[in-house]
Amino acid sequence: MQSEPIPTAPSSSHRPIWLFLSGLLMGSADIVPGVSGGTMAFILGIYEDLLDAVHNSGVAALTLVRTRLREGLHHIPWKFILPLGLGIGVAIFSLAEGLHWLLETHPTFIWSFFFGLVLGSVIVVRKRIPAWQPAHLLLAAAFSVSAFLLVGLIPVNTPDTPLYLFLSGALAICAMILPGISGAFILVLLGKYDAVLRAVISLDLLTLGLVGAGAVAGLLSLARVLRWTFNQHRDWTIAALVGLMLGSLRKLWPWKSFATLEDGFLHEINLLPSRLDGEVLGAVQLALAGFGVVLLIEALAKRRQPTDLL
Repeated sequence: MQSEPIPTAPSSSHRPIWLFLSGLLMGSADIVPGVSGGTMAFILGIYEDLLDAVHNSGVAALTLVRTRLREGLHHIPWKFILPLGLGIGVAIFSLAEGLHWLLETHPTFIWSFFFGLVLGSVIVVRKRIPAWQPAHLLLAAAFSVSAFLLVGLIPVNTPDTPLYLFLSGALAICAMILPGISGAFILVLLGKYDAVLRAVISLDLLTLGLVGAGAVAGLLSLARVLRWTFNQHRDWTIAALVGLMLGSLRKLWPWKSFATLEDGFLHEINLLPSRLDGEVLGAVQLALAGFGVVLLIEALAKRRQPTDLL
C-alpha cells in the first residue's frame, strides 16, 4: 500500500509569543471541567492551524517509524507546536493547584467567570458562519441538546489500571480539541479527574505518561477527522460546535446544590440564587468579566497582522 505523502510544513504566520500566550489560555481552560481549550484555540484564530499541525505531525511521525528520520523531523511544524505546547504545559503545571483550590473554596465565583467566558465564546464563534440557515440552527440545537444531556451524566467509579488511564487520556484529549466539550469534564465522568490533577501536582510521571500516551493517540485520530470536516463542511461543523458550547453551559451554571439520590451518586442540581446579595452581584460581575475577556481576545486576534513574525 502506498504511504501517505508528507505534507510540507507550513510557514507559521503566528508569532512565537502569540502562540505561547495562546497555549497559556488553552492550558488554563483545559484544567477546568466544563471549559474547552479547543474553544480558546477557535477564538484565538489558530484552531484550523492547530488541526493542520497535528495532522502533519502524525504523518511525519509515521515517516520516523519508517526510518526516514531526517525527512520526518523536517516536516514536523516545530515553529507552531513548540511555543504552543510550551504555553499549554506551563499553564497546566503552574495553575493546576491554584485552580483546584479556587474551585474548592470559591466555586460560585470561578464558575461564574467561566460561564461568561463560554457564553462570550458562543457569540464570537457563531459569527464565523456568514449567513445562518434554518438547517444550521437545527443542527446547532441538536448538538446543544446532546451536550446538555452529556454534562448531566453522573461520574462513575472506574479502575486505576494502565489501560483505563490510557483510554481516559484518549477520550479526554478528543474532548479538549472540540470547542464546547471539556476534556477535564470527560475525566470527571470517567472518575479520573482527581487522579490526573493529583498526578500533575505531585509529578506522578507514570500516571502522566499513560494519560499522555492516550492523549497523543486520540489527538492524532480526531485531528484527521476534524480537519476533513472543516475542509469539506465548514459552516456545518461550526454550527455543531456552537451547539456543543451552548449545551456545555449547564455544567458551568454557578449556583448548584448537591444531593445523593437512590443510585448512590452525588447529583448536581442547578438553582437560581435565593436572594440578591453581594455574592450574587460579584458572580454576575465575574461572568461579565469573562464575557469581556473573550471579546478582548477576539479583538487582539483580529488586530494581529499575519505577517508579524519574530
